[in-house]
Amino acid sequence: MREAFRLGAKQAAQLIERSELRAEALIASCRERIAEREPTVKAWTHLAAEWPEAKAPRAPLYGVPVGVKDIFDTHDMPTQYGSPIYAGYRPRTDAAAVALTRRAGGTIMGKTVTAEFATFVPRETRNPLDPSRTPGGSSSGSAAAVADFMVPLAFGTQTAGSLIRPASYCGIFAYKPTYNAIARAGVKPGADSLDTVGVYGRSVEDCAFFAAALTGRGELEATLDRPPRIAVCRTYEWDRVQPEMRRALEDTRRALMADELELPAAFRDLRESHTAILWYEVARSLADEFTRFPEKLDPGLRQRCADGFALDPRAYVRAQSHAAECRARFAAALGAYDVLLAPAATSEAPKGLASTGDVAMNVVWTLLHTPCVAVPAGKSASGMPLGMQVIGRIGDDARTLACAAWIAGRLA
Repeated sequence: MREAFRLGAKQAAQLIERSELRAEALIASCRERIAEREPTVKAWTHLAAEWPEAKAPRAPLYGVPVGVKDIFDTHDMPTQYGSPIYAGYRPRTDAAAVALTRRAGGTIMGKTVTAEFATFVPRETRNPLDPSRTPGGSSSGSAAAVADFMVPLAFGTQTAGSLIRPASYCGIFAYKPTYNAIARAGVKPGADSLDTVGVYGRSVEDCAFFAAALTGRGELEATLDRPPRIAVCRTYEWDRVQPEMRRALEDTRRALMADELELPAAFRDLRESHTAILWYEVARSLADEFTRFPEKLDPGLRQRCADGFALDPRAYVRAQSHAAECRARFAAALGAYDVLLAPAATSEAPKGLASTGDVAMNVVWTLLHTPCVAVPAGKSASGMPLGMQVIGRIGDDARTLACAAWIAGRLA
């Protein structure tokens, strides 16, 4: 099949199952695409030395190529966490999510570029739609690889906005599940009470297909039996949203005939609580690296770790209490609505590679542990994609994915 690399994951799996496409042909097509585009996009930190053969026939992901963010341990490839401290490091075992992918028949094509320790320090990856712009981060390589048709699926993580924002910048779909819905064992910890494993795909259906294969939760692929009840939520960070994204949200609201909802005042300072929790926990997760290899940490990250160690533990406890209170109130705050809709980023992908972008539209939902699905929703005046995120109740991932698929269909 010509240009098999352009197939979506679920479509490819179905063709392979019907013997209309050989798994090896799909893998070879993706390999050729990587060879063609990698010099420009720079999405990969390591590619399998020998291109793997598809294994586990009749498994749901049989033959489907997958990219793995380089903070997930892999027993057969280096895992370097975006840091020179771990250059050439080879774990003995796979991260749980990687092992589950292999068990489900997926083909691990390689490791994708991550920001240093999945924080804010950018690396070399470029946005495939405009190489002069950032793809976002920290899951930069995974987002770019899926957007550029190198692989149909890839892993990312989110501790602030590392899944949803790159999806918006690159014009693809992402699914950040409810906290801990996909196993985190073997993923380099950052902020333990925030870190969430998620996935990239080129449709909501592909993201749900991948997540269902990993978790055994077939209901993640369910569809709606009625139109969803949707409310737009501008959040308390609205002043950071740029005009082009404001217009995109209003256009989307009108297209979906959505209502508007304002979160209770108790949610106003969640960004500050997220910041306190984030750096308090990151400092402790990187305590050894900070102590023994400070010169190998990015200076900005080194300072954030120092700030985290200096934070009064009582402030951390207060921030956690605030987060817990708002999580407990979130389902009721949605009222009769199935999902909320908010911008997935503050703007289009910024020019340059010095920053991975603004996380203001993401941190509240990460702290609340809600499921979020990034959906493309138009383009800016410069032709770059603009994304929205569909936000559901904690644990209500199946409904959130189904609503996102419905919304994506209306916006297509």
